[in-house]
Amino acid sequence: MSICSPRNTSRPFLARYQETRSKPPRLPGESVIPRCAVLCAAGLLEKKMSTESTPIPVDQQIKSLSQMAGKIRSSVLPMRANLPPTTLEELSQLESRLYRLAQEVAAFAEERDNLLALTEISQVINSSLELDEVLRIVMDNIIRLTGAERGFLMLRDDTGQMTTRIARNWEQESLNESEQSVSRTVMKRVIETGEAILTTNAQEDPRFGGQESIIAFNLRSILCVPLKVKNDLIGVIYADNRIRTGIFTETERDLLGVFANQGAIAIDNARLFASLRRTLAEVTELKNMMSNIFASIASGVITADVNDQITLCNRAAESILGQSQVQMIGRKLEDVLPSIAANILPQVADIRDRDTAITDLEISHTSPQRGPVDWRLNMSPLKDADQTTQGVAIVLDDLTERKKLEAQRKLFERMVSPAVIQQLDPNSLALGGKKTDITVLFADIRGFTSYSETQSPEALVSVLNRYLAAGAECVLDEEGTIDKFLGDAVMAWFNA
Repeated sequence: MSICSPRNTSRPFLARYQETRSKPPRLPGESVIPRCAVLCAAGLLEKKMSTESTPIPVDQQIKSLSQMAGKIRSSVLPMRANLPPTTLEELSQLESRLYRLAQEVAAFAEERDNLLALTEISQVINSSLELDEVLRIVMDNIIRLTGAERGFLMLRDDTGQMTTRIARNWEQESLNESEQSVSRTVMKRVIETGEAILTTNAQEDPRFGGQESIIAFNLRSILCVPLKVKNDLIGVIYADNRIRTGIFTETERDLLGVFANQGAIAIDNARLFASLRRTLAEVTELKNMMSNIFASIASGVITADVNDQITLCNRAAESILGQSQVQMIGRKLEDVLPSIAANILPQVADIRDRDTAITDLEISHTSPQRGPVDWRLNMSPLKDADQTTQGVAIVLDDLTERKKLEAQRKLFERMVSPAVIQQLDPNSLALGGKKTDITVLFADIRGFTSYSETQSPEALVSVLNRYLAAGAECVLDEEGTIDKFLGDAVMAWFNA
């Protein structure tokens, strides 16, 4: 039997074999079998790899070499009498060393795969800020990495209680409530101690012996680790297998611990983002509500900072001042209100310095945009959440039309009895009016013509004013209506 025959081998192996034949002869007692065995094994392995369509893992290649070394040892065993004394022992050592090397390479490969998985998972979970999506990705990858049957993730709610946020199985499906039976004892201990718990067979573990949940739910392999952010426990990850024992080892525990640290940060970021989004929505809603309120207020509202620069104004202020918001925001009060700046700026400074309010300040002036106007101002300090004065708020009411109406009413009251005015009802007015019997009164000053010829104009007007005023008062007292004054005469009617 020719062990190292180059027949039926690949060219690379033949070249190496010929290279060994060209080397100097071995020393006395030197074993040629191990070298030849390795070369034969390498040639056979290379031929096998050349026929494979997919690459063989390194640990499998080394295992194949170990098996080949064992086959070579078995094949040369009948020839041991003709072999050097250490040949079989060296082949046996080669076989065992290759086997241990294959195990070490497999362990390193698994560790590398776990690290690559952690890197990929970190990229995935950190690429999303949607809490539900992050929780789903975290749980599915935990089950995949650990080989668990089920996985649960609990987080503290606003009340501090742990609630199940997501429950998944090995098929990447969500579990319903009837399938969410877990060991509360294990989770409670993790929450209390902050340390991970691993049990390969919960049914026989003395730490959990006699626990109803473990017996009732037939729990076996259990792995539970805390979720911590800056030493603050925000939740726990729970994985189990109700069928197999010993499925989790310290490797899975350490791996899950590292993953939990990354997952906790991603979950905390997602929760902060969700909280920030809720806060932003609330602030936006409040801002919109304030804008609607400001827009609905009939009074003009203006706010200015400590430098008297306008920071806010509503639509009513735009209408009253005759300027748009764009024209006013960022400008000083004295530029926007030049006609009343001399009246209000000292008081604005006093409001800021003394932290007091000024109310019902009425100012009549001529506006560059609207002409003669009458305004009423209420000014108060503008404070922040810390009650620090940040400026002044001015509430502006336009009294121009009201003043005009009041003047007209006063004039009307001089001609019509107040009792008649109170009876006026705009809703009862009808087109064409109403027919009624009235009494008309004409009265004048007796002998006024001859009297006026002897008086000066000034004296005559004074007498007319006294008599006509007395006559008007008498008419109004009787709820009459003065129609007109004709020289020294007054015309009035009643019952209308």
